[in-house]
Amino acid sequence: MEETPAPEPGATNGYETDQITRLETNIDDLSPEILGALMDKLFSAGALDVFFTPIQMKKNRPAIQLSVLGENSDALKLADIIFAETTAFGLRQEQIQRLKLDRRFEKVTTPYGDITVKIGLRAGKPIQIAPEFESCRVAANLTGASLRTVYEAARMASLQSKG
Repeated sequence: MEETPAPEPGATNGYETDQITRLETNIDDLSPEILGALMDKLFSAGALDVFFTPIQMKKNRPAIQLSVLGENSDALKLADIIFAETTAFGLRQEQIQRLKLDRRFEKVTTPYGDITVKIGLRAGKPIQIAPEFESCRVAANLTGASLRTVYEAARMASLQSKG
């Protein structure tokens, strides 16, 4: 893959763009079990991504930074869940712009069956290829092959079809 310079402000250089909201808070007093359930609830409510980053807070207390990405229209709904399910007293909210690859899904044939792959395109040119996890998991379970073996077979089949 070729290296691409950063786009000029306002230019998309063949990428898709959109605006999303990032919600963040630092938490140092909540069970990890609750955090796992929170992640599930946020994804069910439409979060685009949820992640936990280990941090150190004042008085050297270990904590996590909860980060949630979502559509702007879902920000308040996601905030309501965070306040209801955690010990947070406040959230940082920021609108951010994303550069994205256009996405296309295709099926490739492997010795383990047909596997769906996601292809990321920039200005119509394939840049990324990634086998879909669930498609690989099903094929691995049906054939007894390892998930990694199925994943690699799908990746290779996709690269060969593009070659």
